[in-house]
Amino acid sequence: MTPQAEPPDEVLAVRAAGGDERAFALLMGRHKAALYRFARRYVGDADDSYDVVQQSFVAAWKALERFDPARGFAPWLRAIALNKCRDHARRAAVRRLLMFSRRPSAMEQVADAQPDAEARWMAEQELVALDRAIAGLPRALKEPLLLTVFEGLSQAEAGRELGISAKAVETRVYRARRALTEVIGETG
Repeated sequence: MTPQAEPPDEVLAVRAAGGDERAFALLMGRHKAALYRFARRYVGDADDSYDVVQQSFVAAWKALERFDPARGFAPWLRAIALNKCRDHARRAAVRRLLMFSRRPSAMEQVADAQPDAEARWMAEQELVALDRAIAGLPRALKEPLLLTVFEGLSQAEAGRELGISAKAVETRVYRARRALTEVIGETG
């Protein structure tokens, strides 16, 4: 007896929309690693990336009745994750604004016993530096870069997902790479 192949994503999504939690668990298992890599490159922090992935799957579960199988599950899920990454970036910007607007307490002024930032940075791999540099890119450059270079979408596919032309994707990816080269050159 040969093992039966797992059904495609779209079939599992339809089953999950009908309440089949096992089908959704299979979808999560298939897509969590890729979704994490996408979020990690967008957000730049491992813990925050896990949160974004979890929020993406929760949002996907809640929105399954609106899933269009003709569109494909992976692009649909990635669009949800992209929105969650954008939400995270907005919340982080607000937190930074609030942190800079208040005075530090006496406890916050105590010296940190951890190694200094440069020593920690030197201990990290080059990939972490690249992830941070990518996370620091402006949204208009970061999203086309992530979708084409890291997610493997064509410029036309990325353009459709972002609502811009393929030529605009090409230009933004070029600018993103140039910006990364400058940032990595300064820190490396």
